[in-house]
Amino acid sequence: MAHEEIRLIKPTLKLEKEALEYRQEHFDFGEQVINGSELFDKIASYGEWLEKVVANASIETVDADWVLTDTFFAARVSDGKIVGIADLRYQLNDFLKDFGNCGYSVRPSERKKGYATEILRQICIIAKEHGLKQLQLSVEKDNIASIKTIEKNGGKFSRSFIFENEEAYVYLLNL
Repeated sequence: MAHEEIRLIKPTLKLEKEALEYRQEHFDFGEQVINGSELFDKIASYGEWLEKVVANASIETVDADWVLTDTFFAARVSDGKIVGIADLRYQLNDFLKDFGNCGYSVRPSERKKGYATEILRQICIIAKEHGLKQLQLSVEKDNIASIKTIEKNGGKFSRSFIFENEEAYVYLLNL
């Protein structure tokens, strides 16, 4: 359990400054990919990213190449600081069949505090509320911290696959 309580909140325009600081910390740490961010690491404009996130959260407006997805910032309750990000994909298409229903990241300065475990725990509650019976998650085989996070939440190893010449694992988590 995180030593400080967090809650998952939907991105809003009001969170732009904090969100951009969150993203910049990943970049400053040498990370160009922010897992679970619905391409927040690729889209230059926060407003443009926010529009896509909002559109992809509605069955009427979800991008034809995407699946229905909710994206959340993990905000620390005590000070509102964004400590992580997560997305929850309610279906899997051909592209996602290896990657799974959920991705998440924790900002580099806030790692090893239990936040990832708590983010995934809260994502599981939301997924169950939306009728999902199981989450599929993928993880690079070298990402020991993420494997521990998945296992702490009850995830069981299912299979491995190769992506961009790297082995990755698929875990299943019953809700």
